[in-house]
Amino acid sequence: MIQRQGEAIVLRTWPFHEADLLVSLFTREQGRVKGVARHAMRSRRRFGGALEPMTHVRATYSERPKQELVRLDSFEIVTSPLTRAIDYERTAGLELIAEVLEELPEGAVDDAVFRLAVAVLEELQVGRVGVPVTYFCLWMSRLLGWMPELGHCVVCGLDLTARDGRGGGVWYSATSDGVTCEDDRRGGSWGLSAEGVAGVGRMFKGTVSDFAGEEWPKVRVLEVKRFAVEVLERGLERRLMSARALR
Repeated sequence: MIQRQGEAIVLRTWPFHEADLLVSLFTREQGRVKGVARHAMRSRRRFGGALEPMTHVRATYSERPKQELVRLDSFEIVTSPLTRAIDYERTAGLELIAEVLEELPEGAVDDAVFRLAVAVLEELQVGRVGVPVTYFCLWMSRLLGWMPELGHCVVCGLDLTARDGRGGGVWYSATSDGVTCEDDRRGGSWGLSAEGVAGVGRMFKGTVSDFAGEEWPKVRVLEVKRFAVEVLERGLERRLMSARALR
C-alpha cells in the first residue's frame, strides 16, 4: 500500500454503500483521483466540512496497486467556498470549474492547471463571476494546447491583427479549427470583436487577480466568455452543462 499526502480540490461526492462516500478529487501531483471516504456520512471527525465540492484541501490517502479507488484517510481544509457568500451565479461558476476538471483527458496532470484552478476559486465572488470564469476557460484551453491562434485567417492567411492598421475581429466556429476573417467565415460562425480579441490577449498577459477589480462592459464579458467556453468545449469534445447555466 502506498501512502500519499498532498493538495487537492474536491470535485464531487456520491453516496457509496451504507455510510461511505465516493469522492472525486483533482490532486496537484496525480490529477484526477477517485476514492472512498469510509463512514463519512455517519461521522464527521476525519473530514468535517472538507468534503464540500470545490473545497481546497490537504488530503491524506492510501492506494493499492491495480485498484482504481484509493482509501481516503483524512482531509485538512485550506480554503472552502462556504466561507463566503453564495448565490446562483457563483454556484454555477464553481460548478463549471468542477465540471471541466472532471472531464479532463485521462492522464492530464499539470501543476499549472491546479494552480490556475486554485487562483480562480479565490477570485470567484458574488458579483464577480464572469471575468474569473472567462479567464479560467481561456487558460485551460491554452495550457492543454487547444487555443487557436487569433492573428491569421486559417483559410486565406490574412493578417487579422493589422487590418486598417487597427486590428480586426475574428470569426470562429464550434465545429472547425482556427479562426477566419469575415469574408471566409463558415456557416454557424460567431464573431469576436476587435475589442474582444484584445481582451483575450490581455488575459494571457496577466494573472486572474489583475482583473479582479475591473469593471468590464457586460457585452464584452459575454462575447469573450462565449468564445472561451466554445473553444474549451471543442477541446473536451462535449458540452459543459454548467456553462449553459451561466448564460
